[in-house]
Amino acid sequence: AWELLFQRMPLHFEDSRHRGQHLLIIGGAGGVGSIAIQLARHAGFSVIATASREQTRAWCLQMGADHVIDHRQPLAAQLQALGIAQVQVALNLADTDHYWEALGELLAPQGHVGLIVEPRGPLRIGDPYKAKCIGIHWEFMFARSRFQTDDMIEQHRILSRAASLIDAGELRTTAHTHLGSITAANLREAHRQLEGGGV
Repeated sequence: AWELLFQRMPLHFEDSRHRGQHLLIIGGAGGVGSIAIQLARHAGFSVIATASREQTRAWCLQMGADHVIDHRQPLAAQLQALGIAQVQVALNLADTDHYWEALGELLAPQGHVGLIVEPRGPLRIGDPYKAKCIGIHWEFMFARSRFQTDDMIEQHRILSRAASLIDAGELRTTAHTHLGSITAANLREAHRQLEGGGV
């Protein structure tokens, strides 16, 4: 979440220039989304997260989202009901292909879209993306290590900063269940929870 927001996009963690701007997070209740909500709020954005179940809606609000809308319903109508015509930044953390056209319409001119999920097919990057000069930003957590970039140490710095923010109470961990040490029984329980879809 940190790399996408503050290294791939021209956004700033501690800066008042984002006050009054809207940031939409598709997939707000996931691990990346939960942290992105908090980081975006810290940066001054008004955050709209998407979630479809009561439990995940409540989680997004606990993480600091100002509003939660349902990603299974048309996004534009829900944003308009909140009095939001456009967003300056959108993070699509769920389904790049499915939301591509909608985000092109929702993003403000010179806005930014952040992506972490590889598309299943080609994306149309012409209008409205071209006409609006929307920046398209990818994040892959292992890009630095995979390609042995000169700035690989940056991930250490990010994790150290995140740990400091958690220790200071400025960033909440997303861990909500601890099953104990690694045992066969605990691994079965972890898989049961994952397969149930609530994690």
